Amino acid sequence: MEAPMKCLLGLLLVVAGIGGVERADGASVGVCGKASPETEAWKLAPCAIAGQDEEAEVSDSCCRQVKKMGQRPSCLCAVMLSRTAKSSGVKPEIAVTIPKRCNLADRPVGYKCGAYTLP
Repeated sequence: MEAPMKCLLGLLLVVAGIGGVERADGASVGVCGKASPETEAWKLAPCAIAGQDEEAEVSDSCCRQVKKMGQRPSCLCAVMLSRTAKSSGVKPEIAVTIPKRCNLADRPVGYKCGAYTLP
């Protein structure tokens, strides 16, 4: 119980966002559309433990969110490398293994995610 609470607390403490590109209509657009990777990281809260321990079971709810977010590999990558993820204890080198651990056939294999590559 302590680890999930720590993860949730870490997520709650992070309020900074990553800037986007200014559109003509004034809306900010980035790799995750109008939402920042910091905001999108909340959707991957069910993945927090799996992102810390490569041996941890990946929940169905985590896999569903990763599948949705994986349709935009640049967004998934930005979320995995976000301050929100890091502050909740997620290790990027482990987080990038989650799509494979979810057995997602259409995962972005080989996608470069910073210093990491999605397996």
